[in-house]
Amino acid sequence: MATGKIGVTTENIFPVIKKFLYSDHEIFLRELVANAVDATQKMKAVSGMGEYAGELGDLTVRVAVDEANNTLTITDRGIGMTAEEVDKYINQIAFSSAGEFLEKYKDQLNSIIGHFGLGFYSSFMVSKKVEIRTLSWKDGAKGVLWSCDGSPEYSMEEIERTDRGTEITLYLDDDSKEFASNAKVNELLNKYCKFMPVPVAFGKEQEWKDGKYAETDKDKIINDTAPLWAKTPSEIKDEEYMEFYRKLYPMQDDPLFYIHLNVDYPFNLTGILYFPKIKDRMDVTRNKIQLYCNQMFVTDSVENIVPDFLTLLYGVIDSPDIPLNVSRSYLQEDANVKKISSYITKKVADRLEEISKKEKEAFEAKWDNLKLFIEYGMLSDEKFFERTKKFALLKTDEGKFFNYEDYRKLIEPEQTDKDKKVVYLYTTDPVAQYSYIEEAKNRGYQVLVFDSQLDAHFVNLLESKLESAKFVRVDADSIDNLIQKENKEKPQLRANEERELGFAFESVMPEGANYHVQVENLGVNGAPIVITQSEFMRRYREMSALGGGLNFYGEMPESYTVVLNYENPLIKKIVADKNEQTKAVTDTLDAKQVATQASLDEINSKNKEKKEDEISTADKDERERLNKELDSLNEERKAAMVEFAGKNTLLKQVVDLALLSNNMLKGKELHSFIKRSLDILK
Repeated sequence: MATGKIGVTTENIFPVIKKFLYSDHEIFLRELVANAVDATQKMKAVSGMGEYAGELGDLTVRVAVDEANNTLTITDRGIGMTAEEVDKYINQIAFSSAGEFLEKYKDQLNSIIGHFGLGFYSSFMVSKKVEIRTLSWKDGAKGVLWSCDGSPEYSMEEIERTDRGTEITLYLDDDSKEFASNAKVNELLNKYCKFMPVPVAFGKEQEWKDGKYAETDKDKIINDTAPLWAKTPSEIKDEEYMEFYRKLYPMQDDPLFYIHLNVDYPFNLTGILYFPKIKDRMDVTRNKIQLYCNQMFVTDSVENIVPDFLTLLYGVIDSPDIPLNVSRSYLQEDANVKKISSYITKKVADRLEEISKKEKEAFEAKWDNLKLFIEYGMLSDEKFFERTKKFALLKTDEGKFFNYEDYRKLIEPEQTDKDKKVVYLYTTDPVAQYSYIEEAKNRGYQVLVFDSQLDAHFVNLLESKLESAKFVRVDADSIDNLIQKENKEKPQLRANEERELGFAFESVMPEGANYHVQVENLGVNGAPIVITQSEFMRRYREMSALGGGLNFYGEMPESYTVVLNYENPLIKKIVADKNEQTKAVTDTLDAKQVATQASLDEINSKNKEKKEDEISTADKDERERLNKELDSLNEERKAAMVEFAGKNTLLKQVVDLALLSNNMLKGKELHSFIKRSLDILK
């Protein structure tokens, strides 16, 4: 019997391993099963080279628990180890045998999982003692028992053993008893090992017998050794892809499309990615892509492997060329990762383009489910935008689809403004903005639907990418202002009239927002009032709501422009009523304003060449008095207009109609409008 110290650089290595080697202690089981699978694969390689003349026999890796004794055992019939190999690969931490073996047998085997030599030591995260019983495949080899209690001290002795391979027994810590539970081990094997390339057995199959389930003699194999992604794409049928998806995600709707990845240069990568249906635009699920290394599950957090937008996809990626750190729970970035990321992005874009050409109707029918994913990709990845812009679709309010080039050709003749910009009109809510859409269509204009949560950002992107283009929501202004063909003639108003109309109409608007009243000529048949939101302000508020780094816009109150159509008969009637009912007051205020303003202009003119400290105190005092008098006159004018508006039923009615068309009339105000309307109809 030999004793010794494990070759480590510190006496405290085991406490470090126990606490920090892996972020999730449960990963120890994956590591030990992976080692057993590697040993089995090595045995196949040795036999394939003709170095082993015996029968390989049953190569199943077996996992067993003993709840009574609180132990967990992993057994393989792989390559085994001699005493010298145990000393070299177990007693020296991080001296992995995989590298040497791969170099020697590289033509026979490229699917060794482990490379770091630390996987075995993960067993000490959950164990108070670990034993290895092993017998090498080599002629004349002797069995070896290695034992360690979690300190640098170990024991190693020769034992009688006839079966080739390795058996590792973990004597679990008191706080790790859960890993001696059949249910827990079954859960972990299903999570980490369900596609390992060597059969893994845990327990026995059961059958229904005499009114209950009873164990049989048949091993329960928990894994599929030949998963779909490892097969040749040309040999797989569509229904097999769908069946595999349901196996991975049993509670999900069938996917829209799939992509089979298969490349062996300049890196190795296989996998299948699926486009899921996004039923709720705000319910976007990530972490559904499972990353494997030679069929061993690594993680479902693949943010460092694929671009962020591709994390919306579902499926499997398997690559031995993605570097893993010690824990295999986090991914490191290197040149291969960047190449793999670019490859996957290109394959996704290529597949989408292929579908758009070969299955045009199906692509259009599924566009609403694909749109969010594609927009996200175009926003976040410049190369993806360049590839995708050739086939990405624009959808009109009538449900018609166009690619970017064809749509521009369609609207350019009618929707080019006086500044030679092509104006893309769009709606975010075809129902709420129906009246604006109809007005635009009556002019022969087309209206797009942009109703996804990313569209505020996406519209900005398109505006910057498409030449001489402007995107405007259909309710952002009066229709003539949305696409200005020529400079418009302003209404002829008397002095102070626009201000007075502003006071009157603002006084009956709902509280909680800012309103700016302006008077324009919109034609005799145009609506009396059009309430709009600034395209700039509204768009940036929406972007702020999505966390676009524009939070100050989200904190600002809503702002609306209230456009009065001076040519509309109803507005003309209201203006005439105002002039008639407030003439005495406004004439007096106008006269006082003219006199006061003249006096103020005289003082300002006299002192225009002087600095502020050179102006006499008397002139400063008089200037201040005159400004206060102008403010007072303005307040009197406002009070007169507010009083007029409060008594004018027609004014209130046309305002409420405009609010109603914008879905802005609610609660008490809506009730008052209905009652007033009924009174008018009597």
